[in-house]
Amino acid sequence: MTSQDFKDSVASGAPPPGLTAPLQALWWAAKGDWDKAHKIVMDDESAEAAWVHAYLHRVEGDLPNARYWYGQAKRAVATGTLEAEWTAISADLLVNNAA
Repeated sequence: MTSQDFKDSVASGAPPPGLTAPLQALWWAAKGDWDKAHKIVMDDESAEAAWVHAYLHRVEGDLPNARYWYGQAKRAVATGTLEAEWTAISADLLVNNAA
């Protein structure tokens, strides 16, 4: 799946089959379901889930919590737009973590 395919899939009613948990969380975040996205990453201890977790707390506006999760993910704290970060995370996860 390409990054554009993933982005376009958000228009459908359910995430595409076979997505990893962090990608599912990003998908639900794009749908505006922060709680569902957060629940998914809370149940996953991977660095990829921690990166998405950081993004979600940034969306929420809880920057201290976001900084903690960026640290868990071993990623620099994002400073760009939320849209740019969503795109960057999804592109990386699609390439490196295909289910």
